[in-house]
Amino acid sequence: MGLGDTFNNFLNRSTFKRENAPDVILSEYERDERHILEKISYQRKIREGLGRFLKHPYQFIRENPLNVLIISLPLAFLVFLTGVSLIFTTYGLASLLTDTLVDDVIIISVLIAIVPLAILDFLEAKRVNSLEESLPNFFRDVAGMNDSGMTLPNAINNVASGQYGALTPYIRRLNSEMSWSVPFVEALLRFGTRVGTPLAERAVDLIAKASRAGGDASEVLRAAANDSYEFFNLKMERRNNMIIYMVIVVISFLVFLFVIAILESTFLTTMAEAGTKAKAAGAGSFMATVDIGFYRRLFSHAGMIQGFFSGLVAGQMGEGSAIAGLKYSAIMLTIAWIVFRFFI
Repeated sequence: MGLGDTFNNFLNRSTFKRENAPDVILSEYERDERHILEKISYQRKIREGLGRFLKHPYQFIRENPLNVLIISLPLAFLVFLTGVSLIFTTYGLASLLTDTLVDDVIIISVLIAIVPLAILDFLEAKRVNSLEESLPNFFRDVAGMNDSGMTLPNAINNVASGQYGALTPYIRRLNSEMSWSVPFVEALLRFGTRVGTPLAERAVDLIAKASRAGGDASEVLRAAANDSYEFFNLKMERRNNMIIYMVIVVISFLVFLFVIAILESTFLTTMAEAGTKAKAAGAGSFMATVDIGFYRRLFSHAGMIQGFFSGLVAGQMGEGSAIAGLKYSAIMLTIAWIVFRFFI
């Protein structure tokens, strides 16, 4: 064991003794130090993970829409278990395989699990679009004021009094930091982290690197504004071009439901009735043994499954995210359930 290891062991033993010693032995300074460390540890716990969720549940969920699954998935599982238990105790074990009430419980559980995530993801996408739409105007205005002879802090101070939609609070906080003599690049990097959108982080990184390299701030800001504008326009253009395919997916689902409704109401029902009459008249018919309820339930399962996954495909094609398609999945799943539950 070397001298360094011996010294480290001595420090560790001293620290262990100090942390576990009674308060009467510790000096006033050590007690204050321990109190401060305990406070820091407590604040770290309530700002991360489960502690943050318990302290600020709404903020924790809004930071990332997927966080709502912490609540919605256990709730959906609880509803599913409760519904299945009630059906089992009321109608018996056989009803779990033959009764449509089980399908109702499953659909309600799925909707409880995905609807909160779909709503929060929709709100988050709307917020991101508002931020990214305002970002080029912000950079362009700051560049214009800087060209007129204003310093960057003064330019941002003037811009902060304007309205930039959802980006306004972030701009005003950036102005506050720069008014406290925080360097422009550091304040801008914090601004990009707080905004948290890919476009903002990309633009801020571009400005920071160019500023550190000694480039003209106005030209850098204007280049970032043009880059952000083109990026946002390409994103919107892609979405507008893919709307037709999303419409095709929805229409295909509705056509599928219509075909199943016609098939069930005209073909299967008519053939089963004809088979029953033929059997009553003494003639054999394979259609006499057809269980219409079985086929109706099979078709309903097919319609609901197609509605759910068609929504995911529509979201991936139109918005580049399967999670964004959950709102379409919830709508089409509900339509399929209502159609087969009350009309077919």
